[in-house]
Amino acid sequence: MKKRVNIWLVSSVLLVILAVAMALCSTVGVVHFDRESLLASPIFWNLRLPRVVLSVLVGAALSVCGATYQSVFRNPLTDPYVLGISSGASLGAAIAILLGLEAHLWGVGGMALLTALLTILLIFKIASIGNRMHTTTLLLTGVCLTFLITAVISLLMALRQDKMESIIFWTMGSFASASWMDVWIVLPVVVLGILVVLFYSKDLNLLLVGSETAQSLGVEVEKVRRRLLLFTTLMVAFAVSACGVIGFVGLVVPHCVRLVCGADNRRIIPYSIFVGGLFLLLCDTLARTLIPPNELPVGSITSLLGAPMFIYLLYKSKRSI
Repeated sequence: MKKRVNIWLVSSVLLVILAVAMALCSTVGVVHFDRESLLASPIFWNLRLPRVVLSVLVGAALSVCGATYQSVFRNPLTDPYVLGISSGASLGAAIAILLGLEAHLWGVGGMALLTALLTILLIFKIASIGNRMHTTTLLLTGVCLTFLITAVISLLMALRQDKMESIIFWTMGSFASASWMDVWIVLPVVVLGILVVLFYSKDLNLLLVGSETAQSLGVEVEKVRRRLLLFTTLMVAFAVSACGVIGFVGLVVPHCVRLVCGADNRRIIPYSIFVGGLFLLLCDTLARTLIPPNELPVGSITSLLGAPMFIYLLYKSKRSI
């Protein structure tokens, strides 16, 4: 009971911190608002607010997916992009940009989502033998497809150098074109995926011990693994299709949470929701305010902030052992 109360208490505190950060970040930008004009401004409602909400949704999704993959594969260096989903989405986006679909409603994002889902199906098909899915084969397939798709994208950029800047900027991630439509498309997938992961958080703890041990304790290992991979990869695909490729969130946030609160996924998953959303919200705020009126790719900010933080926490954890 005490553990359950503590989880709810910490989650409530993190939720309040996240809500305050969203309120503050929504008022920061090139266009400044006073208290009287804030709620009446279409810029706030149609540009600033959906961008803030989408960044939180994507940050939460990537963090939860990273924590899930690290438990399913029993590999602390696994994140949502190892499976090649982001590369698949990048290929679709590159094709859409080359075809001039940027002006169409959700043209780039829709193509990115389609190729991401096709990449998932291809990886699962290659890695599955009968009703079993071999995690090593799954990871190796994702890595190989990532190299292949990256080579194809490089070739496309070399052939169409006039589109190179647009492709590169998308592959580094950006919320510049965020809209309420993006939010309503991503929201149900992220909420459903997070609920599924929370439901199986206890099983994730048992999977960390080993498949055979988990099986002996009543976990339907293959069934649980397939469901978790399906819903988490869908979350990543929808997130990437809405904002481009944003790295490091799914790797650094679960690790930071794990180093602070331990290895229990019943804590890691809910905490990662709020910490991941907060982390990406702050990174996007920096991306659009550091060099106004221009903005940086948010993926570069996540790497610049995430890598030193990750190294520091690992060093601090090593010294305490």
